[in-house]
Amino acid sequence: MSTVLFDVPGPRARTRYRAYAVVGSVAIAALVGYVVWRFFDTGQFEGRKWSWFEYKQIQLSLIDALGRTLSAFAVGAVLALLFGAVFAAARLSDHKWVSAPAAVIVELFRAIPLVIMMFFFYYGLPSTGIKLSAFTAVVLSLMLYNGSVLAEVFRAGINSLPKGQSEAAYALGMRKTQVMVLVLLPQALRAMLPTIISQLVVLLKDTALGFLITFEELLYWGRQIGGQLQFGRPLIPTMIVVAAIYIGLCLLLTWFANYLEKRNRRNKKVIKLDEDKAKMVQLGEASGVSGTMGAV
Repeated sequence: MSTVLFDVPGPRARTRYRAYAVVGSVAIAALVGYVVWRFFDTGQFEGRKWSWFEYKQIQLSLIDALGRTLSAFAVGAVLALLFGAVFAAARLSDHKWVSAPAAVIVELFRAIPLVIMMFFFYYGLPSTGIKLSAFTAVVLSLMLYNGSVLAEVFRAGINSLPKGQSEAAYALGMRKTQVMVLVLLPQALRAMLPTIISQLVVLLKDTALGFLITFEELLYWGRQIGGQLQFGRPLIPTMIVVAAIYIGLCLLLTWFANYLEKRNRRNKKVIKLDEDKAKMVQLGEASGVSGTMGAV
């Protein structure tokens, strides 16, 4: 009664784990309750610290900051997916002069912290005569770092496919590029969809690092508003609003991933039903032919 990685717990162990879960839940609830109480005790929920949200200009600036965040995420996500697909295919190449440089590039940009890349593109390149905007520096950094991670995800997904997929494609006369683009990569994308969405959630949250290079996204906007003396320096209320927006965006991405997964399962069921119907028709035709031959 065991699995590959661990022994199945017995009755005493299950009782002990339930007790640990109850104690841990109570401790977390107590910690959250203490934090909320401290917010109330220090006046973080007073009306004067939330009155800033009633101003139209503040609302418009919030929408602008949200738009810049979503723009950086959208462009960075598209470029990271393209970067990952191209370099995953390059790493799987049979030619060493293609796979070796691709492996070096992927491992290099996976190892460099994202903040260092942002600082390099925004503050370092101008010393060489190349000046990039904060938006461009953020997008390039997001593309290189997350694209390198996605390249490994795609490579693992392609390697996890059965060998018969590529062998059947080669038997039909396809070239390796056609096999990769038309056969292997689409299947790997479907198999790796949860991991891809998880990395895109990371990419969305990484846009907040852009405030370090004065990119005017949500966190930069929150720091500016939270330091306003005329509103009582509502830093915590502002950060609660910003955190709620990020949570909502991540939940939307998760919902989209679940929707795609359910749709993929539904398509597979439809294909399976069509295959079963085709087999039944073939069996019916075969039985009809055999009955006719018997009558003759």
